[in-house]
Amino acid sequence: MIAEIRSGAVVGIDGYGVSVEIDITRGLPTFTIVGMPDAAVRESRERVSAALRNNGFRIPGSRITVNLAPADIRKEGSSFDLPIAVGILRASGQAVFPPPDNVLLTGELALDGRLKPVRGVLPIICHAKAAGYGAVVIPEGNGSEASVAGGIEIVPCADIMEVLAYLSGGPAPPRPAVPPEVPFNADGLDFAQVTGHQSAIRALQIAAAGGHHTMMVGPPGSGKTMLARRFATVLPPLDGDEKLEVAMILSVTGRLSTKAPLSRRPFRAPHHSASDAGLVGGGRNASAGEITLAHGGVLFLDELTEFRRNVLETLRQPLEEGSIVIARANAVCRYPARFQLLAAMNPCPCGFRGSPSRGCTCTPAAVKRYLSKISGPLLDRVSIHIPVMAVEPEKFESQNKNGTSSREILERVLLATGIQKDRYAESPDFRRNADVPLYALERFCPMEDDARGLLDRAQRTLRFSARSRRNIIQVARTIADLEGMERIRPAHVAEAVQYRVPPDLL
Repeated sequence: MIAEIRSGAVVGIDGYGVSVEIDITRGLPTFTIVGMPDAAVRESRERVSAALRNNGFRIPGSRITVNLAPADIRKEGSSFDLPIAVGILRASGQAVFPPPDNVLLTGELALDGRLKPVRGVLPIICHAKAAGYGAVVIPEGNGSEASVAGGIEIVPCADIMEVLAYLSGGPAPPRPAVPPEVPFNADGLDFAQVTGHQSAIRALQIAAAGGHHTMMVGPPGSGKTMLARRFATVLPPLDGDEKLEVAMILSVTGRLSTKAPLSRRPFRAPHHSASDAGLVGGGRNASAGEITLAHGGVLFLDELTEFRRNVLETLRQPLEEGSIVIARANAVCRYPARFQLLAAMNPCPCGFRGSPSRGCTCTPAAVKRYLSKISGPLLDRVSIHIPVMAVEPEKFESQNKNGTSSREILERVLLATGIQKDRYAESPDFRRNADVPLYALERFCPMEDDARGLLDRAQRTLRFSARSRRNIIQVARTIADLEGMERIRPAHVAEAVQYRVPPDLL
């Protein structure tokens, strides 16, 4: 007898359907899995056999063939345990229930029949919803993750006996509740704790409001990392579509917590020893990298010049296109990578070039070699450059500690992002000022004549590239949004131009 059970798998972060076909015929007792299974899938034979025996079922003493279709796509992981076990029970007549054509099953089996959580459940649920399935049976441990999705019945089960009871017409276990949101600023970081650096905080506010790539340059200990850590507290929350995209990435990579909800944008800070595969993705199975984990949020690269140049150069394409294609012999995957770059670096090898408190000991040649670790094309993609100098000692005593709080800054950021959301409501390809393409600048970033003239003069004087000109207009648009202005004024352009000064001119 042949039984067919519906399941799913993931390529990149996209789910697709897998038909698990089980054929039981006369012959020597064998258990064969075909359809390009990897080692974890082939090991399902032992897990399924033990789980069925330990729950009172028998393994047919016949020839068992399991086909995972489509057969030309490599299948990975342990998520096919449950559909294989259910298919064997139905094909052998040990479990009688209607053909589950409208139900998709996924999950790993423990040896006692319990269901263990698996990776990639959320993309599979999204596929099932798009394909018109009525329900998805998942392990109970994936319940919190599945609560992010809507529009389809989710059936979280603790073990295979609960699955069989549901397929036989029993009541479905209750849908998992959506976890409560984490309170704002739960980690205690706040810009009100920062002494001085008002100009840097202003620039970071603009960066958060428009999604602009930003670089901070200054001597060691001046506060660059401190400012970067607090930058996460003023980012606007993820909207519905963004939250689902981020959740799917975390689901595929196994990083989606079963307890904590998606309450804020990702903030990734890889070490400078990271490889190109670790940063942009790759490896044998074309896995996601840090830039994909930062999708919808921030990628913070501290000590930027300590990263290998070839690693940094891999960021150029994702910064422009918002995605990365990873090609390997056995897989080609496209991962989303629309992140906001936040970087910090010293101005020279000793770190004190331009510092008023300590002299620089580096030769001009050493400074040139140091700055050459970052290519011009990569710097050209950074819209905001911020000098961060050490705070004078007397300011720590005289400064009012009750400075501008992260909540106050966030309120301004939310007003600006609300304006952008309304402005780009009919343009699904971009949502923030930093993403506005060249062809749409004239429509969405109108400028006063004096502002345009100022920009032209600045470009002639400072020899900005066409990309830099676009970046200046985008930043000026964000400054205007923060002030509630419909058109870009000369003051907005002037402030945006000052943020374009690269580190070799500081």
